[in-house]
Amino acid sequence: MTSLWKKLSVPAAAAVAALTIAQAPASAESKFACEPGDTYIMNVMVSAHPYWVPVFEGFKQAASAMGCEVIFSGTPDYDITKQIASFEQDLVKKPKGILLHPMQADPFIEPINRAVDSGVAVVTFAADSPNSKRTSYITSDNLAEAKFAAEEIAEQLGGSGEYAVLENPGQSNHDLRVTAFIDYMKTHYPEMKLVGRQASNQDANRAYQAVQSMLQANPNLGALWIPEAGSAEGAVAAVLEAKADVVIMHADVTPTTLEHIKAGNVHMALNPNQGMQGFMGFVATFMAAHPDMIDPFNDYERSGYNPMGIPFIDNGFAVITKENAEDFDLNAYMEGRS
Repeated sequence: MTSLWKKLSVPAAAAVAALTIAQAPASAESKFACEPGDTYIMNVMVSAHPYWVPVFEGFKQAASAMGCEVIFSGTPDYDITKQIASFEQDLVKKPKGILLHPMQADPFIEPINRAVDSGVAVVTFAADSPNSKRTSYITSDNLAEAKFAAEEIAEQLGGSGEYAVLENPGQSNHDLRVTAFIDYMKTHYPEMKLVGRQASNQDANRAYQAVQSMLQANPNLGALWIPEAGSAEGAVAAVLEAKADVVIMHADVTPTTLEHIKAGNVHMALNPNQGMQGFMGFVATFMAAHPDMIDPFNDYERSGYNPMGIPFIDNGFAVITKENAEDFDLNAYMEGRS
């Protein structure tokens, strides 16, 4: 066919294309479509956090293209028991699938397994429960984020100096961002010294107090790496109050930290491509709920697992600096959206 296209004139090529289209079945319908009433749910913890807004927008965009209904769900609290309870309530609605951000991995194993066994597809995003029966996991590459942050901070400090981290033990993506960062520093920049490591659990007040203590104990502290934006808000406040010269980098972004980036108070933020995370998250959940669409070249029938099973989908991440911060204005992004 390639050689034919090369030899045909433009009008002749158009005629062949028209003939090809005419020969296609006129009544062909896409299988990427929902039956009336098919519903998909996105479940999160700390549901008022601005991070979820672009993710859910991407989720809705994909659902709308397929004629599906969606629900945003979860708990306003940073509380694993309450999130599991909200997940249980979601199951009562009998959705086709749930895109889940599990606050912690192990407590969600049993609820996820029970959901899958009942016929509800489950895909995780941004944080995982890898030992559960969830079908797929979509996130940014936390190892790549940690490596980028370590190299950038080491470069800013000239390859030697003191650094500290804040963390949220128990949340898989945040744990990986911190542990991989520290390991990379130890291996590649031995002159960089870890002088502080405290849990802030996404609480700006706890982060403020933690960084205050770090600065008092380590007046030569040169950099901070923070796995999320909520704690970064408190960290920046402490650094500004102390009038300290500290390179601050964090993952994710909030309207507050975006303003600090614009002002030069935060050096950089590494932000997962949230819209893609939601869009691809919906597609993965839809496919997990329709495994009959896939006939892969493997032993899925003998093994009894969902043929859609993809261990990891990378939605990528963006580097936010003072120069491109305007492109990450959430209010501008949401303008005109329902």
